[in-house]
Formats: sequence, structure tokens, C-alpha cells
Amino acid sequence: MSNSTSSSTRGVAGDVDPLTGMEAARMGLYLHFPYCLARCPYCDFAVAIRREVPGAAYADAVIGELELRCVAEPSLGGRTLQSVFIGGGTPSLWDPADLERVLGHVRARFGVLPGAEVSLEGNPEVADAARFAGYVAAGVNRLSLGVQSFHAPTLRALGRAHTPEDAARAVAAAQQAGASVVSVDLIYGAPGQGVEEVRADARRAVALGVAHVSAYALTVEREVLAADTPFSKRQARGALCAADEALSVEMAHALAEELESAGLQRYEVSNFARPGHHSRHNALYWTGGEYLAAGVGATGMVGGRRFSNERNAERYLQRVGRGELPEAEVEVLSGEERFHERLAMGLRLRTGLSLAAACRAYGVDPAPRLEEATRLVAGGFAQWEGERLRLTPRGLDLHGEVVARLL
Repeated sequence: MSNSTSSSTRGVAGDVDPLTGMEAARMGLYLHFPYCLARCPYCDFAVAIRREVPGAAYADAVIGELELRCVAEPSLGGRTLQSVFIGGGTPSLWDPADLERVLGHVRARFGVLPGAEVSLEGNPEVADAARFAGYVAAGVNRLSLGVQSFHAPTLRALGRAHTPEDAARAVAAAQQAGASVVSVDLIYGAPGQGVEEVRADARRAVALGVAHVSAYALTVEREVLAADTPFSKRQARGALCAADEALSVEMAHALAEELESAGLQRYEVSNFARPGHHSRHNALYWTGGEYLAAGVGATGMVGGRRFSNERNAERYLQRVGRGELPEAEVEVLSGEERFHERLAMGLRLRTGLSLAAACRAYGVDPAPRLEEATRLVAGGFAQWEGERLRLTPRGLDLHGEVVARLL
């Protein structure tokens, strides 16, 4: 794992997925850092609120889990990683020395391809050039900042503690630290937010010189983890005035228009990048790659086996301390289940997906899917580009419904 280099932004550590044509890592590692200073009211991720973060103890536990996984499955130790993603939580609370120790173990245990994309999520509340430089020295070459908005009222509505000025300073600090790629996350559809504010957020991100933007609609209810967040409780009482679906779609269009006009191409439903700067680790998920995972609540997928770790930080530390894999759920996916995920993820991409080839790869009958695809094209929801089916802007707005018709 090398320090920040320009080669990492050109995707040295990535292969072209034949079904989508997208350059992506094929084997990655996700590390979850659960600790936060406060919980955002829309967050249902695996987080632990601490004023004092046990960073060294957590580093020991993550290293211990990786060792346990290699003992349980010896072939994992021979795999070479093309990407590493440190997410959270607030990974920028992790002392750079502790992260360096973890990444050093990863290099020694698995090997990391030269030019691998190594991403770390940061919070504008915990962001300075010296800290970010420590991450870069440890091997991080991509910093992704949870800005969410550059408007103070929207930040307050989202329960964020940082200010617009903090966000701008965090971007500058990441750039000063020498990260090859600096990305920001934006949220639209927040209570009280308007379309023009969304446009202004996009323009501000562009003006700050970021190479990548992830833009997400505020999600209050989720099918899996749903539900028990302050926002979901407020919505159940009828006390949350977030954007309705029509306004949220209008905001998505406005944001995309601003970013694409400034040269950031929409390469996935929620992601925009300058040429050569898309996330190769996230592309791994969208193109059916394999990924190890470690840490509280982390989910991995190797060889059709998907596991999810214990979501409680204290229980996670205890289980690893006992020499026990901290898995909470394990499932082995059938060929049809993997096809469903491959289809849904592939159609999120600008490149689209080779539908017939995906059917063949997972042993699924292509005939009814191709017939339905023909109807979707006739209805203006999709179009063919060679063998690949890609969704039109209209189809992307209705991504879930379109995928359901093809299943």
C-alpha cells in the first residue's frame, strides 16, 4: 500500500468488469470504525457514541478479527486487495498511528496491489491538515468528507454540528494533505431545503475543486435496519417535513445538472466524478466483486457467502477478545439471488449492464428478461448500447420499479 500517488486516480488497481464495462476493484476490504461524537438523527448505521474513543483497543480488535478470518479460511491470506475503504462512524476520529498499524497488518497479511485505492471517510468537525497528512502517510490516497450541505439551516435540520465554513476548511485540509482524490457527500431532501439550495451546494462543491461528489436523498425509512431513528419517529408522528418524492426528484435533477455542467460525470445513480476519479472500491459493490470486511457491523461477501458482524461495539470487542469471529448473520446466496443483486446494482451505473451475459453467468433464463427489456426501451425507461441495457434519466428516477420488472 503506497502513499498518495497520481497513479491511484488512474485506476492502476482495478479491472474492467465485462458485464458493465466499468473499471472496478475485484477484491477489496471494508473496515468499519463505529465511533462518533454524536448520532445524526437520520443515521441507522452501526455507530457508538463516545467522547473518549478507544482507538488503540479497536485497532487491536480489527487486527485480531482479520487474523481469525485467515485462520478460519486460510486461502484468504493469499488474496491480493485492490481497494481498502475505511468507513463509519467517524473514521477521522481514529488516531493516524492506530490506522497505520492496521493498514500495515493488512499489507503484511494480504498484500495490496500497487496503486490500490485506499479511502477514508472524514467528518468536517474532526478535520485538519496534520491529521489528514497522517492518514496519507499511512497509505490513504482518497478522502471522502461528510459535508452534507454548505447551508447552515440545512446542517442544523440534519443535526450536524459543523458549519459551512468548517466544511470548506475540511476540503482545503484534505487537499493540502496531499490526497489524490477528495470527495464530498451531499444530502438533498432535508427538512426546509429548497431546490436552489441544492443547486448552490453543488456549485460550492465544484468551486472548492473536489474531484468526486456523492449525493444522496434523505432516507428516513429503510427496509432492513429501519426505523428507530429520531427522524423515523418524527415521521411516524407526522412531525417531519422532509421533501416529498416529487420534490426530491426535482432536487436530484437540479444537482445532477449543476455537477455535470461543471465536468463531473454522473457514473452511478448517486455518484459524480471527474474523468478517472470514480470510486473503484464502491464500483466493486456495483459490479459483483468480492470484499472482506472487519469491524463493528461490517458486511463482507466472498465466494457467495455474505456475513455481517455484531453491531454493538462492546460485544464486538468482547467476542474478538475471546478469539471468536464476531459474526451476527451469515447467508449463502443462490445463483438467482446473486443475479438479482447484480442486476439491481449494474443498472445503477451509467454504463448499464449486459443483461444476457448476466443471465448466463448466474444460470438464469434470459428470455423473459430480454422481452421485458424490450418493453422498457419502448417506454423510454431504458436503451440499448450494444449488448448493454442502460437506464435513461427517466428510468433512473424509477430504478427500483424497473429492476422489479426485470426480475
